[in-house]
Amino acid sequence: MHIVIMGCGRVGSTLAHILEDNGHSVAIIDRDPQAFRRLRAGFRGRRVTGIGFDRDVLTEAGIESAAAYVAVSSGDNSNIISARVARETFGVDNVVARIYDPRRAEVYQRLGIPTVATVRWTADQILRRILPEGAEPLWRDPSGTVILAEVTVQSGWIGTRVVDLEQRAGVRGAFINRMGEALVIADDTVVQEGDVLHVIAAENDMDRINKVLAVAPEEDH
Repeated sequence: MHIVIMGCGRVGSTLAHILEDNGHSVAIIDRDPQAFRRLRAGFRGRRVTGIGFDRDVLTEAGIESAAAYVAVSSGDNSNIISARVARETFGVDNVVARIYDPRRAEVYQRLGIPTVATVRWTADQILRRILPEGAEPLWRDPSGTVILAEVTVQSGWIGTRVVDLEQRAGVRGAFINRMGEALVIADDTVVQEGDVLHVIAAENDMDRINKVLAVAPEEDH
């Protein structure tokens, strides 16, 4: 399929190479023609100089036949405007915009534009490596309200069905890591020694969930 990328920085050029290696056709837009130097010598895609939300520029990049549009320039406003033009003017359903200010993510999500909050994601990855295991979420939605997190389950829960644990703790289990392998939770899945439970929850509910799971069920009155 054909994919249009706005922004030929490190992220945009890397995406362009990966997509091309996977057999897709690619057009990459940047207002600075010097930015195309980041593309390898054998890059076969289109290089389009211009502003990513200019309709003529997008047309030159093949937006009318594009299956996806990715906005990864260095400007939040440019990324979101161009993503909206791609979706609302040219009818591209699959669009993604990079943003640096995660506070804007919820607003953009309401506009129907999926976003990747670069700064928040990078910070999370660093914190996960320097803080104790489970202290930082494995994943967080762009608005920062829903997370995927590891939780510590008190040994008294061993032998309990995960569905019963979910009901008692008021949480949705995502999967279990058992002896280094991910295990999809089924109705008959039972907590075993050494299991690491991963849950999907509202971030502001995690303190309550951790308190419930830190106490054996027979001790929790």
